[in-house]
Amino acid sequence: MSIFQLPIFEEDADPARRDAMTLEEQLVATEPCKTLVVRFGRINQIGEYESRDGLQAGCGSKLIVRTHRGVELATLLTTTCPNSGCPTSVSRQEIRDYITASGGRDYPFYDRGRILRIATQEDLRLHTERQGEAQRMAAKCRELAKFYVLDMTIIDAELTLEAERGVIYYHSEQRVDFRELVQELAVEFRTRLDMRQVGSRDEARLMADYERCGQQCCCKNFLKVLKPISMRSAKQQKATLDPLKISGRCGRLMCCLRYEDSTYRELKANLPHRKTRVGTIEGPGIVMGGQILTQLVQVKLEADSRIIAVPLEELMDPNECPEPGEYLQTDPLRGLSKDEAEERIPAGKRSKGQGGRKPKGGDQPSESAESKKKPKRRRKRRGGKPKEGGDRPKPEASSAGSGGKKKRRRRRRGRRKGEGSGDSNAAKQSNPAQGNQ
Repeated sequence: MSIFQLPIFEEDADPARRDAMTLEEQLVATEPCKTLVVRFGRINQIGEYESRDGLQAGCGSKLIVRTHRGVELATLLTTTCPNSGCPTSVSRQEIRDYITASGGRDYPFYDRGRILRIATQEDLRLHTERQGEAQRMAAKCRELAKFYVLDMTIIDAELTLEAERGVIYYHSEQRVDFRELVQELAVEFRTRLDMRQVGSRDEARLMADYERCGQQCCCKNFLKVLKPISMRSAKQQKATLDPLKISGRCGRLMCCLRYEDSTYRELKANLPHRKTRVGTIEGPGIVMGGQILTQLVQVKLEADSRIIAVPLEELMDPNECPEPGEYLQTDPLRGLSKDEAEERIPAGKRSKGQGGRKPKGGDQPSESAESKKKPKRRRKRRGGKPKEGGDRPKPEASSAGSGGKKKRRRRRRGRRKGEGSGDSNAAKQSNPAQGNQ
């Protein structure tokens, strides 16, 4: 079976009959990039360097770059040429604005260097070997620090691609004299060593991976300038003050508390201050607090001391707000049934005709207030007059009164001494007429 060329494909093959160019034609037509932005180093430093003539690479490509520290392996981030042909290309002004907003002069941005070539398989293999040597260097440095009794913690180490310089990161609260340590390491590894002291946040940038939010640590992903976070930001965002919940991998307050700080400030400025008198649909009240994100205000009513949550847009002037009980005739309750309206009315604001729910069991009369009152217990007076209709004779004040006192005293004394009450009860049963004489 023979193959025939279709006319439509022949027209596409002719550049004069097409509206757009193919990818190959676009790549040939684009000019080579003159400046590239790359990322290099253990702590992901950023640099913009000039490239060689005719070098064409896409975003994410591995490049061999000569930086201020030496020859290193870098990753291409973007280009800064307007005619680079990359859709993610940015201008130099956009890079400057980003650096200014991210820390200004404190931002680790370098421009003294040059891009040499695109990395080959041999360069990648050599880079892997240098990483292994850097780990052995860090282990040796820990042994020497323990041998010389130096108060320092070795965090990590790195070597350049040609092993012309090595950097050791350590953490210490005070100054350390490590001259002998550096001399031994330089002789063994035959390279120039730089000892760099870092803080707890930089330590987390080097060693941490993921946070409790499930994302990669901000200090390791994109943050280059680590500014301190104040406790005021945590209190303003109503976050719990438990150190285990508001601290990151570095042991300090989480960097993400600073992201929404400005938003919380703007929303908090809209809320009224505490102990301010405001008006609501249920009457005037005093502001007890508020919720920043939901924009709700907690108001304590002056009528019945209830605390209600009112949206910010529903607050009004306390002198012009409706009186307590007038909100029943407003529009929000007109469409409700009688039972629903009574449920929304506070118990203390119901009128006589709005007695609330009926008692269970039908229309049974409720008990009167006098029947619910408990009778008061009156203290009996000794030697007083007997009540009318009583058959109880009046006891003699001389014999019965004194006899009763003596018996009570004897019983109390016997109990104190440890004697049981069984003897007195037995005596009373043997002579029952003793108390009635």
